[in-house]
Amino acid sequence: MPDSWAETATGLPTTIDATVAHEARVYDYWLGGKDNYPADRALGDAIATHIPAIRSMARANRAFLGRAVRYVVDAGVTQFLDIGTGIPTAGNTHEIAQGIASDARVVYVDNDPIVLAHARALMSSTRAGKTAFIHADLHDPASILRDPSLTATLDLNRPVAIMLVAIMMYFRDSDDPHAIIENLLESVPSGSFIVITHPTADFDARAMARVVASAESAGITFNPRSRTETETLFAGTEIVEPGVVPVVTWHPELIGDLSGRMQAIPADPESAWYWAGVGRKS
Repeated sequence: MPDSWAETATGLPTTIDATVAHEARVYDYWLGGKDNYPADRALGDAIATHIPAIRSMARANRAFLGRAVRYVVDAGVTQFLDIGTGIPTAGNTHEIAQGIASDARVVYVDNDPIVLAHARALMSSTRAGKTAFIHADLHDPASILRDPSLTATLDLNRPVAIMLVAIMMYFRDSDDPHAIIENLLESVPSGSFIVITHPTADFDARAMARVVASAESAGITFNPRSRTETETLFAGTEIVEPGVVPVVTWHPELIGDLSGRMQAIPADPESAWYWAGVGRKS
């Protein structure tokens, strides 16, 4: 266990409450993982009654992360701040990035104690690269930016890709998500990227309203946003082509698994109810 572990856990629970659903563990359940509990599975199943394809949607969102990492590395950026990391599974950011550029560096951030417990898997790295884990909550971006693990791993004088994949829906407008993202962008130089996916009600408003109700009844904030609302989260950056689009349609030519095999592109561009995009800070 790293010496900095106690510091990074300060202010957040380090024990797991298995009686309360947590978004990271619900997502793990949808992806077929084993690090979840009855409360997580109950919420996951409740949401699946409203969106039967939720598991394939979660996989589509995860596949986008891989494509976005490849895009960013191809653009010359090999440093990543991955916030809302989730429980380690195949195709983590550092695995993809270091598979292309062995010297890639990644800092992971999550507030779930179970992710903290699995942080060793996230902190594996090539000899040329480096990874770290920060136990923190994006509601307090300063806690991330002041953590010594951040600057010990990333050179903030060089471009960084900030990964906000399927996390901003846990912020209400009253939480001022734009200010949170602005704070993150202010900490990185020109040429940095921000990567966002966001659930939306644009494709089926009634079903998504039921999902919101299920999540809120379990004590989890869930705030889907429209395409226009999602685009505003990229303020301060230039959104790269093809813009904010359905997640399965974003640069499909980059689709592949860790072995390099091409994966099938879904026939329906709206088969996963996420908007996705990448912005570059000028």
